[in-house]
Amino acid sequence: MDPLPCPGDIIHLNVGGTRFSTSKQTLMWIPDSFFCSLLSGRISSLKDETGAIFIDRDPAAFVPILNFLRTKELDLRGVDINTLRHEAEYYGITPIVKRLDLCEDLERSSCGDVLFHGYLPAPGIPPRPVGVALETECRMRPSASTGSPQYQSSAATPLSRSRYASAGDGAEGGETAMFEVPLDPKKVRIIVGHHSWIAVAYAHFVCCYRVKESTGWQLVFNSEYLEQSVERVALNSKCPGGYSDNKDRMIAVSSGSDIRLWSFQDEGPKNERGVFNLSVQVDDLFFIGSQLVAISHTGKIGVWHAMTHNWQIQDVEPISCYDTAGTFLLLGCNNGSIYYIDMQKFPLRMKDNDLLVTELYHDPNDDMITALSVYLTPKISVSGNWIEIAYGTSSGKVRVIVQHPETVGHGPQLFQTFTVHRSPVCKVMLSEKYLVSVCAEYNHVRTWNVTRFRGMISTQPGSTPLNSFKIISLEDADPHHSYGAGNRIGPFGEQDDEQVFVQKVVPETDKLFVRQSSTGKRVCVIKTVDGSPLSCFCVHECEGSSRMGSRPRRYLFTGHANGSIQMWDLTTALSKVEKDSKDTDGHKSVVGGPTEVELLKLLEQCDISASRCSTPSLSPSTSLVASRLRMVQPEDGQEEQGAAGGAEGGADSSQDPNSKVFRVSLC
Repeated sequence: MDPLPCPGDIIHLNVGGTRFSTSKQTLMWIPDSFFCSLLSGRISSLKDETGAIFIDRDPAAFVPILNFLRTKELDLRGVDINTLRHEAEYYGITPIVKRLDLCEDLERSSCGDVLFHGYLPAPGIPPRPVGVALETECRMRPSASTGSPQYQSSAATPLSRSRYASAGDGAEGGETAMFEVPLDPKKVRIIVGHHSWIAVAYAHFVCCYRVKESTGWQLVFNSEYLEQSVERVALNSKCPGGYSDNKDRMIAVSSGSDIRLWSFQDEGPKNERGVFNLSVQVDDLFFIGSQLVAISHTGKIGVWHAMTHNWQIQDVEPISCYDTAGTFLLLGCNNGSIYYIDMQKFPLRMKDNDLLVTELYHDPNDDMITALSVYLTPKISVSGNWIEIAYGTSSGKVRVIVQHPETVGHGPQLFQTFTVHRSPVCKVMLSEKYLVSVCAEYNHVRTWNVTRFRGMISTQPGSTPLNSFKIISLEDADPHHSYGAGNRIGPFGEQDDEQVFVQKVVPETDKLFVRQSSTGKRVCVIKTVDGSPLSCFCVHECEGSSRMGSRPRRYLFTGHANGSIQMWDLTTALSKVEKDSKDTDGHKSVVGGPTEVELLKLLEQCDISASRCSTPSLSPSTSLVASRLRMVQPEDGQEEQGAAGGAEGGADSSQDPNSKVFRVSLC
């Protein structure tokens, strides 16, 4: 005859308000679990009014765990696997955790999904010369006694201190606490591409890779250790008028106001061609043909020509945006004017050190030009191209102007105006089929269908509204100066093809959302194969192979905190989206950016309550305010709203220098 069970063998539990009864043997058959520690007295317990042990966890998720302890079988019907795994890890039920890990491993591979195209390990870090100090980021915050929110700045950014001076002036007598954080030498900061080459920038060096069909990607160039941290990168893999029969590749980097330029060959030495100074912070660095161009938003342009080796600086109006079209550089300025420079005629027509900056158009309302996009139509006559320009303004207007080839001397004519944005326009793109604009309110996107006749934009029926969506992207309140260059949302792609946005929702993430720029529809979700956080990304179209009929392919390159570069095939992703839309015939629900569930999971990785506003940010980002909107006054009520939001969210963040502050990224 079996002995009767002792009263202590029956355990009564109260899990989140729901009562359960089971045996002590059932709860303790897995060693080193939560229940073994609880019932052995190693951890303290609470009891409710009936004497049942109270556990403050989800009762619904506890049901399958208790059933597994009773039957040693796992029933997943109607169970959220992620929630169950989280609870199983809390209770220490390792058999459940291992089974769920195996289920996830079957769906995921270190080789990535079908879009994963390649992996480049981190290169070796060049040795730091003796006597060169390790560069750090200096971060500052007002003292806790002021109750003001935290502000951060980078010592590598000369303008960063002035960026936040006005924001901190509201707290009288607020002393600033300084602390330094070393720059991570392994983190990839910027990736840029040109033809079949990419340049990858780290904190203190830059390297170049080329791809060949037979051998794949190869490391060709690696700079020495650079004393100042890299903030901008420009690459030219086909330099006309170069040093060695056009076989030279050119790469340039900027740090503050300094620019360094190298030339190198595929199988040859590298040569430093010069160190130049713009005298102010370099905000953009790029090549137009053989010319290296550096731009500062304060109103300076620097140009270096490969034929003459001449470095020329010229002062213009403060620059808020730019675009290139062929050999033309177009500048949108704070005074409401669009200027242009014909680089093909530089320096042949340069006189008295003048770059021949010419005014092309002036906004009728004198609004600041904050975004610019030039579209050159195919040649329709011997006269040349029909030039179309879309631009955005600080008041939120989007205008389209056109230049007839037969009326070169009369200037562009205003074609159409849109007044749908209520915040400054920070990005605009005019392509063959679409007009896309992005404003400062959470990267709000508006798109239009463009009607064309013989390749030229048509007045009948004109542009038709297509879609409206947001590309929300949170980032640190004051990241390194290179962050903006390495994390632009787009749109990316040629103007005669489907363009895409790339959405990085939170700063520390291993996931990107790729979306069509015209509709916002999701193209794919990129998840890193090794789980390392994404630090930057770039969309680039590489040249096709030498075989007849081969076409260029579009890739997404992602840089990571561990120094690696991963590649993803966007050409395949776009073709799959197009095929799926034809197969479903419009009956499939359209998914764009992260769903509510996906967004909540991503936001778990950051603390938006530490934001300086009542929302993560409703005003333009700090970098945009500093460099592009200095002359724009806030509308009535906006300044007060921002101040109130800062007071609301700032009390806690001022206590901890490591607390995260996030804002909306406007690239």
